Amino acid sequence: MMQGKLYGIGVGPGDPELLTLKALRLVKECDVIAVPGTAAEESVAYQIVKGAWPEIALKELLPVPMPMTKDPRQLEENHENGARSIEAILQEGKQVAFLTLGDPTVYSTYLYVHKKIQSWGYEVEIVSGITSFCAVAARMNMGLVEKAEPLHVIPASYQIEEALKLPGTKVLMKAGKKLGEVKEQLLSMGAQGVMIENCGMENEKIYHTIEEIPENAGYYSLTIIKE
Repeated sequence: MMQGKLYGIGVGPGDPELLTLKALRLVKECDVIAVPGTAAEESVAYQIVKGAWPEIALKELLPVPMPMTKDPRQLEENHENGARSIEAILQEGKQVAFLTLGDPTVYSTYLYVHKKIQSWGYEVEIVSGITSFCAVAARMNMGLVEKAEPLHVIPASYQIEEALKLPGTKVLMKAGKKLGEVKEQLLSMGAQGVMIENCGMENEKIYHTIEEIPENAGYYSLTIIKE
């Protein structure tokens, strides 16, 4: 019997119209749709695809719990469990589409599962999606980088002081609960920037200056700092 194949599918940042034709085709073709979270229907990635193709509701869904934690043992356990549940479906010869926000190659929890499934000898494929930082720049009608400017993508929930001194454009992702501290650092440096919360979604909020940024903004907030 043929083994199934796992597709890691980037569904873009939030606007269903930013889903690629390839992503949508594979969602339609795959037997099972794996979705990060305990309730598949509540996942943002699922809702994005549903906005473009409501029939996803008729598909077999596999929730893959991915709790937000930095505890290495807990993370390893979650990734192992998620990968095993996907493996069971692949062994039945079914194709699995794992939905992931933005692009699967950028700070995506999907990658942990991808590596495990691949190391166990299954076929895997990553399908690129539009990244949040490109979508935010487009939404603000501005370029990210021009001429010889470098671009730095920084996970803002870690130490970022040194990274903020780098030349060029800085993208701050996944600040989470540290947003208040990040805002203070940016203000003390006199940095210029913009932030969008939930880019392309119904509850989108745009902040044109660092001062405007609320300290309790949601997880899907992205800040762009220009020189």
